[in-house]
Amino acid sequence: MTVPDYELADTVELTTAEQVRAISDPLRTTILGLLHERAATVTELATAVGRPKSTVAHHVKVLADAGILQVVRTRKVRAIEERFYGRAARMFFVGLGRQGDHGQLPHDFNDFEVAAEESKPAYDAGQMRSFIRHARIPEERAAEFWQQVDTLIHTFDQLPRAGDTTYGFTVGLYPIGDYPTLPPAEDEG
Repeated sequence: MTVPDYELADTVELTTAEQVRAISDPLRTTILGLLHERAATVTELATAVGRPKSTVAHHVKVLADAGILQVVRTRKVRAIEERFYGRAARMFFVGLGRQGDHGQLPHDFNDFEVAAEESKPAYDAGQMRSFIRHARIPEERAAEFWQQVDTLIHTFDQLPRAGDTTYGFTVGLYPIGDYPTLPPAEDEG
């Protein structure tokens, strides 16, 4: 079975402040995460997140108005057309350093902050798997490495949804301006 169960673009660049604000809400990112598995109705999403249907409907509308969600199919239920929503893309990214529709785009939310909060119970239970590494490399090599990571992210996104546990997967690549470096090696001759 293909994950999710509807057609969608591979990636979409978010270029408006409205789009960035839309994905910066924790409930909306949870909704987007759920829709990685399959299309869902507002009722199904509300049940999954334990929030009122009206609240979820509002957040779905914000995402749909921003072009991040789309209706992927409908069905008739007692003379009412029920809409199934899906993501517009597997992955969304904020155009780095780009101007939006009304000037500079707001910052995307900090994935590491979200991951830190989500991962604390796993850390406390001794179930956390994580690494941090540092490498002094040219910007071109960092871009090449990120392409490899991007492939891994897409693989993770397309895994069939099964089992009883949801796993978080967070990666990042960022420059560190004040990280210490060794002085040039002396010739040992």
